[in-house]
Amino acid sequence: MKTATQPAIVPLFQAFSDGYRVQIVELLRDRELCACDIAKALGITQSKLSFHLKTLREVGLIEGRQEGRWIYYRLNLQQFIVLEQYISEFRRFSPILPARTCPD
Repeated sequence: MKTATQPAIVPLFQAFSDGYRVQIVELLRDRELCACDIAKALGITQSKLSFHLKTLREVGLIEGRQEGRWIYYRLNLQQFIVLEQYISEFRRFSPILPARTCPD
């Protein structure tokens, strides 16, 4: 059973395909953080961080707000709800059928 949300899910999973991006999401789990704090926690340069933040913003997993010269990032929980609903459909609607017998 394919769902209507499937095309929207692919970029979300691609965003999680990098370890730095997963770490950024983990850092933002509890609170909003400044880009400088994220870079320091990860031990990476601002330019490298910018690439990963851009990727996460483009798929809507994080949001930013500017305050002075700094941007503060937080999770966009709506996108996590989309992921959660997609994954939960496997548990609810996907029977595990036995494999068909392959012809010799």
